[in-house]
Amino acid sequence: QVQLVESGGGLVQPGGSLRLSCAASGSIYSPNLMAWYRQAPGKQREQVAWMSTGGANDVIQSAKGRFSITRDNAKNTVTLQMNSLTPEDTAVYSCNLVQSGTMYWGQGTQVTVFS
Repeated sequence: QVQLVESGGGLVQPGGSLRLSCAASGSIYSPNLMAWYRQAPGKQREQVAWMSTGGANDVIQSAKGRFSITRDNAKNTVTLQMNSLTPEDTAVYSCNLVQSGTMYWGQGTQVTVFS
């Protein structure tokens, strides 16, 4: 079993920054892929960024140049650095890990960008 615990959400004004962290524990195998998803009210969940154990990664087009994803394979953590936040980034952000064909989710953390 795998547990994912997110931290770092909160309230921020437009243009501000937040750093989300996710720690995975339990039976973690390599290779795996860790990602951040978000779901805004009334919208479908979307993948924001992902990163493999090998370092391959990508960020959703709307966040390129603003968000970056990093991970520490030794600590099984993944971090999403979010800069230049806009109200459109408001959502519940959830950490995700995929390994051996199984997907695991964290409980989610709220990010609210307000003016």
